[in-house]
Amino acid sequence: MKTTLTPRVLAVLAAGVLATTGAAWAKVSPEEADKLGKTLTCTGGEKAGSASGVPEFTGKWLGTPPGIDYKPHTGQHPPDPYKNEKPLFTITAENLAQYAERLTEGQKAMFAKYPKTYRIPVYPGHRDFRFPDFVCESAKKNALNATLSADGLGVDHAVKGAIPFPIPKNGLELAFNNLLPFRSFNESTIRDNANVLSDGNIAWGRTHNRSMALLNSPEEAGKPLEGKMAQGMNITILPEREKGIVGVNQEPVHFGKDKRLAWSYDPGTRRVRQSPGYGFDMSFPGSGGSITVDEVRLFNGTGERYQWKIVGKREMYIPYNAYRLHSPNVKYADLLKTGHVNPEHMRYELHRVWVLEGTLKEGFRHLYGKRVMYIDEDTHLMMMGENYDARGGLWRTGMVNYFYAYEANTWQAGVGLYHDLQTGSYLAFNLVNEQRGGYTLNTGKINEKDFGAEAARRAGL
Repeated sequence: MKTTLTPRVLAVLAAGVLATTGAAWAKVSPEEADKLGKTLTCTGGEKAGSASGVPEFTGKWLGTPPGIDYKPHTGQHPPDPYKNEKPLFTITAENLAQYAERLTEGQKAMFAKYPKTYRIPVYPGHRDFRFPDFVCESAKKNALNATLSADGLGVDHAVKGAIPFPIPKNGLELAFNNLLPFRSFNESTIRDNANVLSDGNIAWGRTHNRSMALLNSPEEAGKPLEGKMAQGMNITILPEREKGIVGVNQEPVHFGKDKRLAWSYDPGTRRVRQSPGYGFDMSFPGSGGSITVDEVRLFNGTGERYQWKIVGKREMYIPYNAYRLHSPNVKYADLLKTGHVNPEHMRYELHRVWVLEGTLKEGFRHLYGKRVMYIDEDTHLMMMGENYDARGGLWRTGMVNYFYAYEANTWQAGVGLYHDLQTGSYLAFNLVNEQRGGYTLNTGKINEKDFGAEAARRAGL
């Protein structure tokens, strides 16, 4: 179907928001907002730990921890502050039943498919890093003032510098938190993408990625949340048959007011073309059809095609503090195994997560009929997710391995692992281990001129 937001479609969207949330535009009370920074972290997580092993929030480190040798803004691979720790225990197919209540359906499916090799090493949990003070100030303002727009396609009365809904009351608010986190305001990375086939053979991709999200600049904190959310450029290096293809995209803050725009440069014709309808279940460029555009970081873009609801909050074993996975000492030959990556390089911890479920609305189209996301309570970032086909069968499961980026004072999306449970293949996305540098963040070398149609043409030529 067409994705043009006609009055009829807008009415359907608004009705869907109301049906799901009830009083969707009710604000958090001053008494509830006052919990931020006290019993709750400043972004809404429960500070207290749990008897079962969720760590207490300490927030003792802002930026680079003591004793860590790190040169910011250079693309240095991130040193691991927990490098000497050993797993508390390892979950296997044999002891799965003991830990099943704290595992996702996707994790259980991986054990069923790869019972001899799939493992989950569980490490001591840590909540040691915190956000800058301006993030906490913006989060408090948003808790008191931010509301969903009437069409459910944006956020009104929010400010930049933090998630819009630190105390989410419905599924759509939670989805917008993942879409609008505080993260690095620019990034430059040469990343490898490995499409690992069911027989272990690898189809390689490589891109030079540049992105900018000026709303996350400290100078923008506290200003009205409006305009462009982010801008990105991908220049294809591998495979050879696609070398020189340039993709550029611009993401709005409010999808009801502004359009998501994208252009691509074709080196064969030396022409730039706009990509109409970019997003949703279009195949993400360079993924070999392994993931959709709105599957990067597990979910992105407008959530208009789904009915969202909060299932609840659970304690679960999720990827966390994933420094080892990005180490230059880990070589691809040792990391990328048949079926899944080598579990020795993974790190899981017990944390509380929001469980968010999206069900495809009647009259809308998407490859995935249902999506389930697991969202970290401290960062409001999607850590793990499951995608179901139109018949309700579990089709794909994914995770994003985050680590705290010292120069950005926030969490950085690292390697994404996307598994096709039907074919047995998987995509390892955003690899940097064998690159000279990792993720170069928050430099002054990226600006507005690096994005848009003309920027795509310049980069291609």
